[in-house]
Amino acid sequence: MRNYLQKVKAWTIAGLLMVISIGAAYAQGREVTGTVLDATLKDPLPGVTVLIKGTTRGTTTDLDGKFSINVQPGDQSLVFSFVGFTAQEVAIGNQSVFNIELAEDIQSLQEAVVIGYGTQDKKEITSAVTNVGAEQFNRGNFPNPAQLLQGKVAGLSVTRPGGNPNADATLRLRGISSFGATQSPLIVLDGVIGASLDAVDPNDIESFDVLKDASAAAIYGTRGAAGVILITTKRGSSKKGYANVTLNTFGSAETASNLIPVLSPEEFVARGGFDWGSRTDWRDEILQTAYNGTVNASVTGGFDNTNYLVSVNYRNNDGVVKGTNRETLNTRFNFNHGALNNRLRMNVSLAYTNTNTTDVNGEAVRYATIYNPTAPVWESGYNPQESSQDREARLALANRRFGGYFQRDLFDYFNPVALINQQQFTNEIKSAIYSYRLEFDLTDKITIASQFSEDRFSRLSGDWYSWQDFNVGFGRSGQAGQRQFDRTTSIWNGTIRYENEIFDRMNFTFLAGGETQIFKERGFNASATRFLFDQSYNNLGGGYVRFGNGADIGSFATNATLNSVFGRANFNYNNTYFFSASVRAETYSGFGKENQTGVFPAFSAGADLTQIFDMGIFSNFKPRVSYGIVGQLPPSPTLAIGLFQNGNRIALDADNPFNNGFVAPRQVGNPNPQLKWETTREFNVGIDYGVWNGKVTGTLDVYSRKISDLLFQAQVSQGFPNEFDPGNFYSAGTIWANIGDLSQAGIEFLVNVNNVKLGPVNWTPSFNFTMYRRTTIDRIGVGSINLPEIRRATPGSPGQNNNEIVWNRVGQEVGRFYGPRFLGLTERGEYILSTERPEEFEDLGSGLPSGDFGFSNSFTYGKWDMNFLLRGSWGHLIYNSFRGFYENADGASNTWNSVITKNTPISPLVTSTPTFSDLYLERGDFMRLDNLQIGYNVASRSSSISNFRIYGGVQNLFTITQFSGVDPEVRWTDNQDPFNPDPLAPGIERRNTYFVPRIWTAGLTITFK
Repeated sequence: MRNYLQKVKAWTIAGLLMVISIGAAYAQGREVTGTVLDATLKDPLPGVTVLIKGTTRGTTTDLDGKFSINVQPGDQSLVFSFVGFTAQEVAIGNQSVFNIELAEDIQSLQEAVVIGYGTQDKKEITSAVTNVGAEQFNRGNFPNPAQLLQGKVAGLSVTRPGGNPNADATLRLRGISSFGATQSPLIVLDGVIGASLDAVDPNDIESFDVLKDASAAAIYGTRGAAGVILITTKRGSSKKGYANVTLNTFGSAETASNLIPVLSPEEFVARGGFDWGSRTDWRDEILQTAYNGTVNASVTGGFDNTNYLVSVNYRNNDGVVKGTNRETLNTRFNFNHGALNNRLRMNVSLAYTNTNTTDVNGEAVRYATIYNPTAPVWESGYNPQESSQDREARLALANRRFGGYFQRDLFDYFNPVALINQQQFTNEIKSAIYSYRLEFDLTDKITIASQFSEDRFSRLSGDWYSWQDFNVGFGRSGQAGQRQFDRTTSIWNGTIRYENEIFDRMNFTFLAGGETQIFKERGFNASATRFLFDQSYNNLGGGYVRFGNGADIGSFATNATLNSVFGRANFNYNNTYFFSASVRAETYSGFGKENQTGVFPAFSAGADLTQIFDMGIFSNFKPRVSYGIVGQLPPSPTLAIGLFQNGNRIALDADNPFNNGFVAPRQVGNPNPQLKWETTREFNVGIDYGVWNGKVTGTLDVYSRKISDLLFQAQVSQGFPNEFDPGNFYSAGTIWANIGDLSQAGIEFLVNVNNVKLGPVNWTPSFNFTMYRRTTIDRIGVGSINLPEIRRATPGSPGQNNNEIVWNRVGQEVGRFYGPRFLGLTERGEYILSTERPEEFEDLGSGLPSGDFGFSNSFTYGKWDMNFLLRGSWGHLIYNSFRGFYENADGASNTWNSVITKNTPISPLVTSTPTFSDLYLERGDFMRLDNLQIGYNVASRSSSISNFRIYGGVQNLFTITQFSGVDPEVRWTDNQDPFNPDPLAPGIERRNTYFVPRIWTAGLTITFK
C-alpha cells in the first residue's frame, strides 16, 4: 500500500509540474493575427491552412480570410497553404499582424488528372494519359470542340478535310482500332459516358484528359476500345461573395483558298471544248466572303461551400460556299454544393444545345470547278444566231423547265448555281444532357458516390429539290423528304472508394462500382415526289407520289442494355513505386445469347527512379509499363438476331388491292447467336521525364496492339447451312460475324520546354510526334467464310464504277492502293501502263499516314502574347480524283473543263479515257500553319474589370505540300457515302471536297468582378 501511495504522489507531483510548465510556456507566448487574400483578385481566402513550421500547431482562415494563432518563443515562421495556390512561408520575427497574398499555382492545378470515375495525381499515373488544359488549346474560330486538340496530343489525329462548317471532325487515337465497329474515341463529358461533342461549347471546356492505351481505357470496358477523351467543363469558385462575368466575342471573315487551277475559257475552247459564248467564273458565282460572329457569356461565382457556372454561347458560321450555314446556341449550368462540413457533396450539370444547319449539294463544288466556262448562268445569257420568236420560245421553255437557269441535256452536266438555289438540305439538332451526382464521406477514408445522367439527342433532317431542279427534281416534278432520329442514353452508376496508408509509406486506393447503361434509338422518314408547287419538306402531303423512286416511308426503334461491375486498385509506395490494376465485367444484350458477358482486366506499374538514384540533370524519370484488354460493341444491337426489313408490296387480291394489299417482310441479315466482343489487347511501355528541375518535361510511349474477333459483315450464300446457328440455313445474303484479326504498333513522343528566355520575351514551345506501324490484317475469315481480300473505293462515273482501287489483303496493311503503273504517253497522248490485267496490278502505296506531328508555340512580352501551331502528317498517298477525271482531253471529257497540271494543257494532251494508275496518286505530306493569334492585355483602371484582352488571328495561313488537290489532310475514311464512311478505303479526295477557307479573326474578352 505504501509503495502504491508513493507512486500516486509521484505522478501527482509530475502532473502538477507539467501543467505549471505548460502554463509558463503559454504565458511567454503571444497571439498573432492576419488576413490572407487572393493575389490576383484581392478577395479574402477562407479555409487557408496556417501552420507554425516544424510543428502540428495551426489554424485556418475564416470566411473573411482572417486568422489568429498563438506563437511561442523559438517559433521561426508561419506556412500558409491552400489547394490551387502556391504555399508561402513567412518569418515571424517581432511581427504581430500578417497580411498575406497567395498566388494561384497553375502547375498544381494540373496535377490532378481525370482517369475515369475519379482523379489521380499526375505523378502516380502509370498508363498513357495526356492532359491538355485550357491555356494549351488552339486559338481561333472552332465550331467543333475536337479542333481545340488538333496537333496537341501525340497519337491523337483530328482531321476535317475541306472547310464545310457542318462537317464533323474525324478522331482517331493511335490509328485504326476497328473497321467493323466504332473507330472514334469514347467521349466522357463531366462523367457522362458517350456524350455527343455537340453538347458542349468550346468556350465552356476547362480541360481534356486523353486515355490512350488499353490499360487506362479498360475501366470503361467495351466502350473504350478506341480510346477515351474525358472532357471537364468549367466550374465556379467557392470563395464567399465571389462572382465573375466574362464576355468573349469575336468576328471572323473567311475566304476560299487553294483553288485548283483550271483552263481559261479561251484555253478550254482551244482544247476542243464547246463555246456557248459566255465567260463565267463558276467558282466566283458560288463563293462568298463569309462574315461570322460568336458571343460567349458566362457568370461564375460561389459562396461558402457552393459554386456555380452559368453560360450562354452563340455561334453563327456561314461557309465560303453560298447556302451553307451553321448556327448554334448552347447553354450550360453547373452547380456544386457541399454540406455537413463538406462531407456531402452535390453536383448538378445541365446543358442544352440547339444547332441549325443548312447545306448544299456537294456536287455544286465539283461543277463549279469543271463546268463549261463559256456557259452562262442564265439561259438569257446565251445568245445564238436565232430569231426573236425562237429566242422567246427557248427562254419560255427554260423558265418552265429549269427556272430560267442554263441547263443542257448532257451526261453529268449540271449548273452549279442552280444546284445551290434549287436544292436545300437542313438539320435541326437538339442535344440535352443532365447529370446529378452525390458524394458522401462515410469516414475520412471511405467515400460513396452515385451519379445519374441522361443524354438526349434529336435530329430532324429535311431535303428539298425544286420541281424545276434538273439534277434530281426534274422528271419527278420535285422531291421532298424528312427524317427524324432520336437517341436517349440513360446511365446510373454507384461507386465506393477506400483510401488509406495500409502500412508505413504505402498508400492504397480502392474503387469498386456498378453501372447500368440503357440505349434507345428510334427514327422515322418520309418522302414524296410530284409537287404542283415548290412546297419544301413541310408539306409532304402535297406530293402526289408516295411510293417508288424518290418516295418512301419508314420507321425503326432499337433498345439495348449494358450492365457492368468494375474495380480498380492503386498503390503508391513512398511516392516512388506505383502500381494500378483494374477489371470490368460487362453484359450486353446486343450480342449472341451465348456470348453476352465479357471480362476486361488491366494493370500498369511505374517507378520514379530519381527518388532512388541521383540521375544528374533529370528531376523526374519514371519508366512505366501497362497492359490492358478492352472490348468493342457492335454498331447495332440487332446484328446477332438477324434483321428483317420491308420488302415488296403484294396485292393478294388484284381485284381489291386496297383491302388485300400488304408489305411483305424481307430478311436482310442472318442471325448469329455466337456473335461476341471484338477484343483489343494492348501493351505499352513509356517514360515520363523531367530535366533541369522541370524546365523540360515530356513523355515517350511505345505501344503494340492486337485486335481479335473483328466484327464484320460478310457475304454468304443463301440456302446453305448457317454454321453459326446450327440447324438453320442462310436466308439472307449477309451475316455479321467475328471474322478477323488486326495488329498495330507505334511510337509517341512529347517534349515541353517551360519559359525559355529570349531577352524580354518568354517562349514556351511544345513538340509532339507519332510514328505509326500501320494496321495490318492478320486474318479475314471464320469457319467456311474465308476472305483473302476486301476491295473498296471505285473512283466513280464516268467509266470507273467497277474498278476498286483500294485492296485490303491478309498479311498486308489496311488501305493499300492497287493498280497499274504509269510508264508514259504515246505521241498521240495515250497512256502507256504497266498492265491492264487486274491480276497483275501492283501495290502502289498506302492511304494511311506514317506519322503526325504538332509544334505549338506560346510567346509573351509584357502585356503582349502570341500563339501559333504548326501541324502536319507524312507518309500517306491521296488519290486526286480531280486529276483522275479532268486532266484528260479525250472526246468524252470535252464537256468538262480541265484542271491545270503538268499534263494539261501541254502537248501531247492526254487523250486516253480516264483510267486509274499511280499517275493520280500524290504524296499527301504536308505542314500547315493551322492557327496564329496575337493578343494584348489592356491595363484597366476600373476596380470592376479584372481582365480586358483584345486579340486577332488567322487560321490556315499557309500549307506546304506537293499535293495538287484541294486539301492534303489525311482521309481516314472514304466519305463517298456520308452516312456510312468506309474505313477500308482511306486516302481518297472525292470530287465534292469542300473548299478550304482561310479565316481571319478579331475579338475581345472582358471579365467583370
